[in-house]
Amino acid sequence: MLKETLNWRLQYKPEAIRWEDIAKEAETGKIYRANYCDKLGRPVLVMRPGLQNTNSPTEQIKYLVYCIENAIMNMAQDQEQMVWLVYFQGWTMASISVKVTKETANILQEHYPERLSIGILYNPPKIFESFWTMVKPFLEPKTYRKIKFVYSDDPKSMTVVEEIFDLNILDVAFGGRNAAGFNYEAYAQQMKEDDIKRLNSVCSGCSSPYSYPSSILSESQQESTDLDHDSIASDEGRLSAVEEQVQQAS
Repeated sequence: MLKETLNWRLQYKPEAIRWEDIAKEAETGKIYRANYCDKLGRPVLVMRPGLQNTNSPTEQIKYLVYCIENAIMNMAQDQEQMVWLVYFQGWTMASISVKVTKETANILQEHYPERLSIGILYNPPKIFESFWTMVKPFLEPKTYRKIKFVYSDDPKSMTVVEEIFDLNILDVAFGGRNAAGFNYEAYAQQMKEDDIKRLNSVCSGCSSPYSYPSSILSESQQESTDLDHDSIASDEGRLSAVEEQVQQAS
């Protein structure tokens, strides 16, 4: 998995995406990094698919990748995961395509494994059940188990939100008391400043500000060791061949 992700990053270059590239996608606030974290200090991505404003799946995915990269860059040193809050006001079956949803699942699971801590679907409408039936097969079991359905009129399901967030800073849209909402101009300024920080990180010697979750690195450690062994064996073979040629020449 790590090898495939490295190849994807080399080709897609997610760290090179800048605010100017996706500013149009962000205008309605359909996805943005919240100005607050959960109780554990994990960054929060707010998603409001009912505010979809473009028709290009390519650009929509690019914006999602940009937001994920930004959330990772803003993680505290002791955090490796983020929270997704999905708000369904205004959502219809036309708000997002199955194609984009499938690609979103692929991006998250294949190239940002273990980055999602929990995804909260807040007040999904009844019609969403049909859409969920179509997209559920795209999700791996471990990803599916992280998705929680929460309804404002169901006190039991609302405990999920109350356990994770300080309601004083949580957006009112999700049952909190923070009425600030999304401000495009302020968000644009914050993203431009973050772009500069990312650029400085690259210029200081890092090829990318991205780092892999420790669990993924652990899983790939054995694979890396095997590759090292193969490399050493190959080098030893080449060295033996060179030595033989030298002996023959002398």
